[in-house]
Amino acid sequence: HRLCADATALLPTLLDGLIWRSKLAISSQRRVNYYVKHVIQDGDGKFNKALKWFVDAQDPKIICHPVVVLFSDMIWGRLANKYFFASRCYFGATLLVFIVSQSILQHLSDGKEDDTQRIATFVCRVFIYIGSMGQLFVNQVRYLVSNCKTKSFVSVGCIKVPEYLFDMQKLGALALLTVLFLMCTQEPIFHCAAEVGGNGDLFTQRCPSVEGTGRQDAYSALSMIALLLYWGLLVDLTIFSMRISAYTLVCGRVLSELGLFLGGMCFLVLAFSSSIGALKHKSKDFSDIPKGALSLLEITLGLFPTEHFMSVQKEVPVLIAVSLFIIIVTVFLLNLLVAQLNGAYHAIYADMVGFARLTRGTIIVSTLAGVSDKRWDRFLFALKLEEKMEFNEGDVGLAGGIQVLEPSSANPTAVDTIKRFAGSTSSRMPWPPEQGGNDEDDKFERLEKVILRATKKMSGRGGKKRGAGSSSMGYSSSGDSASGVSSGSGGSEMGEE
Repeated sequence: HRLCADATALLPTLLDGLIWRSKLAISSQRRVNYYVKHVIQDGDGKFNKALKWFVDAQDPKIICHPVVVLFSDMIWGRLANKYFFASRCYFGATLLVFIVSQSILQHLSDGKEDDTQRIATFVCRVFIYIGSMGQLFVNQVRYLVSNCKTKSFVSVGCIKVPEYLFDMQKLGALALLTVLFLMCTQEPIFHCAAEVGGNGDLFTQRCPSVEGTGRQDAYSALSMIALLLYWGLLVDLTIFSMRISAYTLVCGRVLSELGLFLGGMCFLVLAFSSSIGALKHKSKDFSDIPKGALSLLEITLGLFPTEHFMSVQKEVPVLIAVSLFIIIVTVFLLNLLVAQLNGAYHAIYADMVGFARLTRGTIIVSTLAGVSDKRWDRFLFALKLEEKMEFNEGDVGLAGGIQVLEPSSANPTAVDTIKRFAGSTSSRMPWPPEQGGNDEDDKFERLEKVILRATKKMSGRGGKKRGAGSSSMGYSSSGDSASGVSSGSGGSEMGEE
């Protein structure tokens, strides 16, 4: 935990020490042992918080380390993905019911609904308001209570906001809850229930209290927003594929560049529409600022009617302003947007898989919080972490790891990282000395000291020689002889060393 918080630079060294690779390759395959027992489980046999600490560090390089990839993928593939998918199945079912009630049933008949269709619509909407909105409300209360207990608040100006609202998935759930609540208040079936439609129809949506009041229009607009939010909250299902998840994250991270483009375009639309409004002309498409802004927006999106350009061509000042607008927005800003998106993509391309794995790690940690101890124990038993693994064939090693095979060309290894000693393996026997292990190191250390001493002495003698040469030209020969003596003495000292 301390390494993840204060010394992330040491984590690669620690994780590399958990890997043993054989120097022998058989059929182009190499044995690799990953000793991951103590990053999967803690001392009590529970889920270790190591993955949570790796995720909290938010380092896309560390999360892609082979050790972290191995044990996180193992937990995800054998345990967490089933529970996560089961939890999202209910949400997918509510989305399906919502689509049926809002986008399918109302278009089955041409304006005339029968009793079966009205009853089906009523049942679907009641299920949405109770089953979906109720679940969203319970989850929001749980998140808020959890943040209050841990005092997890983030100050935004002078306002303290619960920390969970900075999670886009949970913030989207809150937005969906709000929209569903507004839909419930504008539900046409509820407003027509007291009147029974005025014509004896049960669960009708057409009655005087709804028609002509704008409730139906407001309800349909809220339905569209709710459907978009439903589909947006299903994006986390992309975590089942690292490639799709990485692509989704890249799209999210380049949205800021698109926002800059839209901001610049809105500024130019407002500037040119107000400027054209100050001209004296007869073009109806630019008669005032709102119409001018709408026409410029249509020109940008390619929706402006072609025949309307004839009226613009008759007004030369308007034509010049519109042409300048097209050059700035269509030619300059759009090409600049392409360059920005290209640069942003290349900037985050190297880390996009790491960020995808960080997202999966967050989901694994939150999912395992709801896994029972019995199911977790079965998962650990299937891993067989207590059994000793072989290094090479017949060479029994240590327990607490997972052995896999990798291509021999993936990580060429010529030196065995295990030091072996002959004799008894009894714990009472003293650790055998490493024969010749320090001789080579001592030789290089002594040689380095000799070279340093000789360099110091030679530099000192050289300084004296230059001083003597500058005082008198007549003493140059004696200075040379002195230098020769000094060099000789230095050589003898080196020989003695």
